[in-house]
Amino acid sequence: MSIHDLSVPIAVPARSWRDRLGSIVPILVLAPSLAASFVYVFVFTGWTLYLSLSDSTLLPSYGLTGLDNYVSLWSNRRWNIAYTNLFLFSGFYIVGSMAVGLLLAILIDQRVRGEAVWRTIFLYPLAVSFIVTGTVWSWLYNPVDGIQALVRGLGWSDFSFALTSDRNHAIYAVIITGVWQSSGFAMALFLAGLRSVDPDLVKAAQIDGASVVRTYRKVILPTIAPIFLAVAVIQIQFAIKTFDLVAALTRGGPGISTTFPAIYVYDLMFQRGEIGEGAAAAVMMLAALAVVLVPYSLWVVWRRRAEAGNG
Repeated sequence: MSIHDLSVPIAVPARSWRDRLGSIVPILVLAPSLAASFVYVFVFTGWTLYLSLSDSTLLPSYGLTGLDNYVSLWSNRRWNIAYTNLFLFSGFYIVGSMAVGLLLAILIDQRVRGEAVWRTIFLYPLAVSFIVTGTVWSWLYNPVDGIQALVRGLGWSDFSFALTSDRNHAIYAVIITGVWQSSGFAMALFLAGLRSVDPDLVKAAQIDGASVVRTYRKVILPTIAPIFLAVAVIQIQFAIKTFDLVAALTRGGPGISTTFPAIYVYDLMFQRGEIGEGAAAAVMMLAALAVVLVPYSLWVVWRRRAEAGNG
């Protein structure tokens, strides 16, 4: 008989009810939120997709009509203008807010006096809802008692700043307002990135005789390149879902010059009673969002795996 045959099995103590409860409580706490998120995202998305293929009008219907709603949607001039406005607004809005936010972040990064005060001022628009922002800026754009009236009262009688009254320039009023609202958010992310750069890299560049501009262009900004992508993706989500800003600022006018997809979806579903076509428009908005989020999510997963592999 070997010594191994004489070994006595070690008894594993039973888990107490407190240990079992401690392992179950996190699941119980998260379960309602996870269930609600599943229903809100997947179930409602599937229901919207079904409605977009149905003959629903004022009330949901179970009769399927295929892609008729999508054909009707894309043959509508107002929808085409709304989608064109979405791309125009998204391009200028993202580039403008990122440019202004980066400039503000670089200025604050110079350790200016009263840095906390400046950060608060620049972040303040982010604390204001788009409804409030749109309402206030609609007063500023008003030619009767807004900026135009103020400047003309100072003697410049030819000054014009009534953007929301001109169908050819009203979209730029929405862009300017959106950039003002979101630049502080971009600034906060860029500033956090600038403060995370290794000081040794900056000192090495300064020792080599690089100017401040060259240091930012060649060393600092390339280091925070992932933040540029993150800010752009977040801003694109804001742009695609733009509704309250336009509703408060221009209400989609003059005419239909500032109609956006979200405005059009609301009008179809709740004003005209065209649920099927409105659901098709909502699906197209979701598709535009997926075109941005899916590649970004895949890139994030690939980057994490690459970092783990280099480990």
